[in-house]
Amino acid sequence: MNNDSTPPVSHFIRNIVVRDLESGKHDKIVTRFPPEPNGHLHIGHAKSICLNFGIAAEFGGTTNLRFDDTNPLKESEDFAQAIMNDVRWLGFKWSELRHASDYFQQLYDHAVYLVRNGRAYVDSQDAEQIRTSRGTLKEPGTDSPFRDRSVEENLVLFEKMKIGKFADGEHVLRARIDMASPNINLRDPVIYRIRKVPHHRTGDSWNIYPMYDWAHGISDAIEGVTHSLCTLEFEDHRPLYDWFLENIQTACHPQQIEFARGNLDFTVMSKRKLRQLVEEGHVAGWDDPRMPTIAGLRRRGYTARAIRAFWKQAGVAKSESIIPMGVLENAIRNDMNENAPRVMAVLDPIKVVLDNYPEGESEWLQAPSHPQKPEMGERSVPLSREIWIERGDFMEDPPRKFFRLRPGGEVRLRNAFIIKCTDIRKNAAGEVVEVHCEYDPQSRSGLPGAARKIKGTIHWVSAEHGVGAEIRLYDRLFNVATPLADKDRDYREFLNPDSLHTLTSAVVEPAVAQGKPGDFYQFERVGYFCVDQESKATGLPILNRTVSLRDSWAKLNR
Repeated sequence: MNNDSTPPVSHFIRNIVVRDLESGKHDKIVTRFPPEPNGHLHIGHAKSICLNFGIAAEFGGTTNLRFDDTNPLKESEDFAQAIMNDVRWLGFKWSELRHASDYFQQLYDHAVYLVRNGRAYVDSQDAEQIRTSRGTLKEPGTDSPFRDRSVEENLVLFEKMKIGKFADGEHVLRARIDMASPNINLRDPVIYRIRKVPHHRTGDSWNIYPMYDWAHGISDAIEGVTHSLCTLEFEDHRPLYDWFLENIQTACHPQQIEFARGNLDFTVMSKRKLRQLVEEGHVAGWDDPRMPTIAGLRRRGYTARAIRAFWKQAGVAKSESIIPMGVLENAIRNDMNENAPRVMAVLDPIKVVLDNYPEGESEWLQAPSHPQKPEMGERSVPLSREIWIERGDFMEDPPRKFFRLRPGGEVRLRNAFIIKCTDIRKNAAGEVVEVHCEYDPQSRSGLPGAARKIKGTIHWVSAEHGVGAEIRLYDRLFNVATPLADKDRDYREFLNPDSLHTLTSAVVEPAVAQGKPGDFYQFERVGYFCVDQESKATGLPILNRTVSLRDSWAKLNR
């Protein structure tokens, strides 16, 4: 279980739970997280996970992880395993692992009960006829010509559907409610359809599969769920949720409560669209670090702690809103600023030669792993006569207020001493390829010159000891805040062509080369980076930029 120590944030769902416990309506809280195993979870699902597990844990209750595996066409065990990994990684532990498929027989028996009581019937219209007869928001639906079939005929047909006597789409089972209801969900909804495909858990045992609305509430009731927490799009389905439970035999009637989804700008939060991006090759997979999936965020370097803190800060509301991506980025910035070890890396190197440093010699300087956390200890940083600095930290003809290295100018090397540029070397094209400097031995820490004030301090890496690395600079997946807003354009038109830049000439401190996949660092003056899982296979350090030190999009969106 996660170790968040901050006090709980009050919201309307928590208030309902408190009232239900104080009134004696419930003596124990039971929730569930019910994903469909047809893809990877995204950051929006993390909100539901934190809410369902968090509210139960706060009041000493339990939470089941239940897979809504009622559509075998798109579901797989691989997706189920990925979802379990995500929930564990976020820091939560389920009380019981359940599946809607565990209840297929009970769901079928409850459907037979509806048929016997005249509240369900087999409809032989095709899908288009059923859709058309549903009506519109302004016009009532029309009764199916099969709505008044006898109970006996419906039982026979439903049994034949179950044992595979009919083809897909030949019949469906519909609840018999009210075709004139102002709520379209109550206009005789389909509760079973024929699907002659094997299920990843039940094999070929079933030829019919329940619809989500039918399986959802009954599964909640079977598990004794007290509060069924759903996102806002299920609000119009709540009357159907209640109707099903009121018209079958069950001792438990959970309370469905809806909350606003977790929406972010500069991305899409539709599993179908994310699948499309993967299958069409716009990204490198479900765990591509540009994806809003939990797997993608984890690979990019986001921590579970930061994601939990983000959703706690965002709160739980009843109205939909879009949260700026910068808020999520600030959550990981705050977390890494507190916890990331500091190291130096040069992404676009230019060589500096310290002419008065002894040739063939090197030394190891001690530098804090975190300037505000002495308990994190120190690291040894190698220094030699030749070093790499960022190309942008030197200018031959700089503008005013350029406080980095220039001809005749001085800067302090981070954790070392002051250097002064004395000469430069250029190639045939006139480009500066090497900078020559002299260092001030008295400006080392602990010596009289250490207090000498210099406006510029730059980072560096020893040319002799530095390790080459591949750096992947990730940015936002889309270049507009709301890629789905324009209904006349395909959201894929707004994919950001600059969402990934790969640098292959970077150099990092040798300690970084020892990092394991998932280890994260602050590259001083550059940003926060995480060791990628592919480092194992290549032997070359590969690091993903998790987030920059500052929000580079803030000015663009003012």
